Amino acid sequence: MSKKTIHINGRNIGIISKKQSADFVCISDIANFKGENNRLIISWLRRRQTIRFLGVWESVNNISFQRPAYDTFLYKSSSNEFNLPPNDWIQKTDAIGLEIIGDKLYGHRDIALNFCYWLSPEFQLFLIEEFQRLSGESQKEIDYDWNVKRLMSKANYHIHTHAVRNHLIPPKLQNTKVEGMYFANEADMINLALFGHTAKQWKKENPIEKGNMRDHASPEQLLVLSNLQSLNAKLLKWGCDKEQRLQILNESAIEEMSVLVSVASMKKLKKKKALPAKK
Repeated sequence: MSKKTIHINGRNIGIISKKQSADFVCISDIANFKGENNRLIISWLRRRQTIRFLGVWESVNNISFQRPAYDTFLYKSSSNEFNLPPNDWIQKTDAIGLEIIGDKLYGHRDIALNFCYWLSPEFQLFLIEEFQRLSGESQKEIDYDWNVKRLMSKANYHIHTHAVRNHLIPPKLQNTKVEGMYFANEADMINLALFGHTAKQWKKENPIEKGNMRDHASPEQLLVLSNLQSLNAKLLKWGCDKEQRLQILNESAIEEMSVLVSVASMKKLKKKKALPAKK
């Protein structure tokens, strides 16, 4: 196990690298971005959506995960007085995605990214960029969307399909070939909200391109795509119809893309200003 520190916006963020495991990022250090780290972490952990995210992550990555304890926490999260200390989650569910080291809380980088988005989407983007930089000088040209895709495929994808199955697909059609049509239709609605066209429309307009539109998306688009999947899962649970969901998803996509593109543009501008003058 090795320890290192990264620097984001003047903040020191601790990272622990384990053998045969991904980096664990200090969530307590991230929370210091806005002060009162313990209060912020408790607020994040008491959210029902956070518990669902942690539960899906553990289900995918942890064969010893205690689902009965998870179900209990999920049920209690409907109470306004619910609080979930990190120790309780780790000990009662045998979780491996969160660890307490010393007096600080660390989380697997997938989970740290989820905390970052809740705290500050801009900070999440900076953290993703820092992960890319740490991958080595020889890989500087590799896009840093690997972690966004990972987060999307391992967590938000499962949350999204779970919501579609529970709130949209009739019970008699669940776990049949027909349910694939529901998943595809919901995926295309998100494509429409973010990219402005469906997968079929994109393929027709780009016949020689390999893969699909998501394979050619920018890192910012992939990040927003991940967030839209979680948002659509919530909207399904709340009973919003398709027209309402499309409008809300589109408005959210526009808002988030505006923020992320603005942040990326400002960073590029600062780099240009920092270049030495030509002699």
